[in-house]
Amino acid sequence: MARERWKDDITYAITPFKLITWPIGVWPLQVYDIYSLLRCALGICCASLVVILPFMEIYMGCTDVEQNIDCLMIICCGFLGALKTTWFRIYANSLIINYNSALNDYHTIVNTKDRDIMKRHAFIGRTICSSLLTIAYICCLTYGLIPILDYDISNRINKTNEDTTLEYVIPSRCTLEYFNFPTYMYTIFCLIETVVMLLAATTNLGNDALFLNIILHVCGQANILRIRFINFDVTSPRIHDRFNELIQRHHYVIMLARKLADLISFVLLIELFIISILLCIVGFQLIFAFKVNDTVMIGKNLIILSGVLTQLTLYSFIGNYMKSEMEEIGLSIYQSAWYNFPRKLVKSVIFILMQTKSPVALQAGNFIVVNLSTYVSILKTSFSYLSVLRIMLEV
Repeated sequence: MARERWKDDITYAITPFKLITWPIGVWPLQVYDIYSLLRCALGICCASLVVILPFMEIYMGCTDVEQNIDCLMIICCGFLGALKTTWFRIYANSLIINYNSALNDYHTIVNTKDRDIMKRHAFIGRTICSSLLTIAYICCLTYGLIPILDYDISNRINKTNEDTTLEYVIPSRCTLEYFNFPTYMYTIFCLIETVVMLLAATTNLGNDALFLNIILHVCGQANILRIRFINFDVTSPRIHDRFNELIQRHHYVIMLARKLADLISFVLLIELFIISILLCIVGFQLIFAFKVNDTVMIGKNLIILSGVLTQLTLYSFIGNYMKSEMEEIGLSIYQSAWYNFPRKLVKSVIFILMQTKSPVALQAGNFIVVNLSTYVSILKTSFSYLSVLRIMLEV
């Protein structure tokens, strides 16, 4: 019975992320062989293609101002997807250690309350994953269907291919014409580009979901540890052994969190930089769109801003949550009956309190703490910049 429950918990908490990240070769619990390397290379190639094609369109001057923003968004998403996939593949050891630890946690859990805490954090991870990828896949499929439907409508009203300006899923018309790709394969190219877009979205948001899920699991373990410190029984026997087990568990959770923080540090630095640039550029175009009453441009810019702000919000809130959980471990020890501890254990309590004064936190480049304060600062700076640009437009 316990074994079946363990299997159900593992399936609930981990399987969705395996289904998402296994095709792009970054699933931490996979066999790292030549086949996983090929899958990873395929994901990186798709993300790179999403970067190269729009960049060539801009370079060849085949886009207008509105299309330039679309190209910029696609380039940023593809670049982040290629970066995350490469980074998580090269430095996979941190994810492997954490996911193996998660498997062991589900296998050894016996307390019902602890199990509920773990399932609650797993539910939040699944919700984030399903929300991010559902919206991303719907957008990709919409981008894929619109050009094909427009092309079919153009043919039905007896327009020839020469009279029709072909629009592809990924901006690539001039690039494909430059390489003399046949136009009669237009539908096939659109379907291929749709698949490429789906894989590129997975490399970006799928890796985010994978990372945020394991961060939430570590937060859940910190939450469980905090409750154990508060409820520590000083009247039971083997007080030294039991308290030392909690101390070792505390060091282990800190080690897991630090490995994840070190892994994401560089990626977060690049992502925050790109998000800040996109907020300013897309925000400026949104102001201009409202000025000229361009409904289509307003809708596109709102979708882009929503996606960018969603990524920033998730990392900021979860980073803030992890930092607070690590800090509250010290508070939980203070709330326990530490005054009844033997003298040797009181010294250990002091060291733990000192350690929680500088908790592990998600950092961008090891110098920008990613939490709600950073989130508010980025938004304030972006809105200040946009306010100046809005005044310039009105002058």
